Amino acid sequence: MSEELIKVTINGTEYEVEKGRRLIEVCNENGCNIPSFCYYSDLQVQASCRMCLVRIDKMPKLQTSCTINCTDGMVVTTNTEEIAKAQRAMSEFLLANHPLDCPVCDRGGECDLQETVMSAGNVEERFHEPKNSFAEKFLSPMVANDQQRCILCKRCTRVCDEWMGETVIEAGNRGVNTVIGTYGGWLNCSQCGNCVEVCPTGTLLDAVYRHETRPWELERTVSTDVYSSDGMQLSIGSRGGKVHRIVARDRYVNGLNGEFLDVKARFGHEFVNHPDRIKTPLIRYKKGGKAIPATWDDAISFVADKLKDSKNVGVVASPRLTNESIFTLKRLATEALNSDNYAVSDAYNLAPFFDNLSAPLCNHKEIRYAKTILLIGGEPEEEQTYTAKQMRQAVRNGGAKLIIVNDTPINLIKSATQFVHVNKGSYEAFVLALLDKKNDKVSAKKLGVDKAELEKVRVTIAATEGDFIIMFGGDLSAEAQAVLANSAEKFASDKCKVLYHPLPLYNNSVGANDVMQGKKSLGEVLKESKSFIIGGSLQDANILEEKDFVVAFELFETETTDKADVILPAASFAEVDGTYTNNAGNVQRVRKAIDFVNQSKPDWLIADAIAKELGVDFGYQSSASAVFKAIADSVPAYEGLRYPALKNESKPVQAKHTIHSAKDLSNEIKALTERVEALAGETNKNNETPRIGHKLHRLTTLTSRTPQFHLLANGNPKPENLHVSPLKQFDTDGKAVAAS
Repeated sequence: MSEELIKVTINGTEYEVEKGRRLIEVCNENGCNIPSFCYYSDLQVQASCRMCLVRIDKMPKLQTSCTINCTDGMVVTTNTEEIAKAQRAMSEFLLANHPLDCPVCDRGGECDLQETVMSAGNVEERFHEPKNSFAEKFLSPMVANDQQRCILCKRCTRVCDEWMGETVIEAGNRGVNTVIGTYGGWLNCSQCGNCVEVCPTGTLLDAVYRHETRPWELERTVSTDVYSSDGMQLSIGSRGGKVHRIVARDRYVNGLNGEFLDVKARFGHEFVNHPDRIKTPLIRYKKGGKAIPATWDDAISFVADKLKDSKNVGVVASPRLTNESIFTLKRLATEALNSDNYAVSDAYNLAPFFDNLSAPLCNHKEIRYAKTILLIGGEPEEEQTYTAKQMRQAVRNGGAKLIIVNDTPINLIKSATQFVHVNKGSYEAFVLALLDKKNDKVSAKKLGVDKAELEKVRVTIAATEGDFIIMFGGDLSAEAQAVLANSAEKFASDKCKVLYHPLPLYNNSVGANDVMQGKKSLGEVLKESKSFIIGGSLQDANILEEKDFVVAFELFETETTDKADVILPAASFAEVDGTYTNNAGNVQRVRKAIDFVNQSKPDWLIADAIAKELGVDFGYQSSASAVFKAIADSVPAYEGLRYPALKNESKPVQAKHTIHSAKDLSNEIKALTERVEALAGETNKNNETPRIGHKLHRLTTLTSRTPQFHLLANGNPKPENLHVSPLKQFDTDGKAVAAS
């Protein structure tokens, strides 16, 4: 967008705007609201609903404001009787085949069509022919479809194409018989539900929430996704202490991810009120014995008594917990238990990356408008879905160059400018080649690629004018992460700005690395400790088999709680106040939407109670904001932050991570070189593209509590009857229900 300011007159008032801005956006931003259905600011222009009509001086006809860019001296009128009459006529056309079933429609009360028509008033009905009539059906376990409500704005088809790159929803037939659907009638895709989110009517519906409540009955609480490290903003809809649905925050207030959510963030919320939640503290009075319900006072007292007699107590925090909980668990270890054995149960350690970071982290908007993106390993379309969406749009809508280096032809290569298909486990060889051309000969052989491919990567990076973003995650060793993170000056120039974007797996992996300073590796803590306090669960609980005493804070019974001597019911993200820090370094609020389920408590409050029983008072006074103040006072990256500063997530606050100058990492480079030289160099490359959803749809402790996820994880079988819920036709193992 041009930075040149021009003058535009709208309804007699003159405004200064950027040259080339879309007229409909300028009008809406300045209080001259223009109705529209097909327009969406982050999608290509469709111009099919013809509702956003305006009068522009010196133009003979009314113009669609979604297709007009602002020019200097433009004079616009938005509110004449001529315009209102045209909009009423268009509304009449849209209602010609639209059923008047607002009282039973899930979208009633928040339907764009309903609001626009009611605002316009005096809409005539001159069409008396029979309406097109279609029965409601299911397009997948997650998406229901009422075709007769469709106004053919095609937002869903454009979102599926431009955002997701899947193109599974399309328009079929022609003229008045046009319908929105999918080949074969069944959606085999990532099941993101963004088609449901952007639909302005009740055509596409959330099949998990369908017919549960009316929108105006729900209390809306803005919070942050508990699954992905992208930190997607969302709105929790609750009523009577139960979470009924989750929608993207932008449906009501602007957030960093707009109306985008993925399948887990949107549909995977059934765990919050699930009947299998741990209801009360449980104590095993002897190893391997039965877990007996207890009061909170008895459980905390029992834990404290046991810990007083324990030496080398280890404390482990899940990267899914809030910053407040992770920080308090660390304080419990260091201040109440006099132990330096504390760790995060993450998939990989982010410390080598942040300890050597030589350029800022990029935010997701910068990904969207980047000029070159280098992705080394990872599978963001399955694990960091909003990052992947921004990458796809950067290429499709912004002309960015996307270079993917991977040992698997992941689905994202459809958007790639260059795909460097390497041998399995050879990423370190690529890092060496990227840093120094002298390594090409050895690296190319170990990678299983031609040297020309490596040179092409360097040429693309060298030609970049704008933002160059480097992305990588756990596929790289600690040494490779350190070296790559400290290499910004090798790529930066007057025309090229280098930015980094880590790809951690969990919602608060970055925050856990920030607030649990001085942490040891999980292996070290497990080796050195005989007793444990675990916030969350471990990937492998068998390592607790020989431990003297184990305390676990959890929502559900897991393999970790099976090994625990005391099990304390933890609160879910919908029941707590706190913060997460996403992969862009944004510190984001988590807000309490419902009261505690059963006898659950926030993890930080449980750790605080144990500390008090051990004679140490952290001074929190049961206030999450006091915990965050303690974080801000002791963690340099969060210095000066308070909850009020995080209120406006449309302008997210980024943690102040230290930017390091170039370091002497010769030891790390030497270790990398030795490992690369030891690689076999010739392996059979993996040429099979993974199915969409192979990681997104897998069953976890949380997602398994939503029955529809079981169908997705078992192949998303298509039912014989699309008019009946798939859950009534299949068991959760994906097998057809036997006829009675």
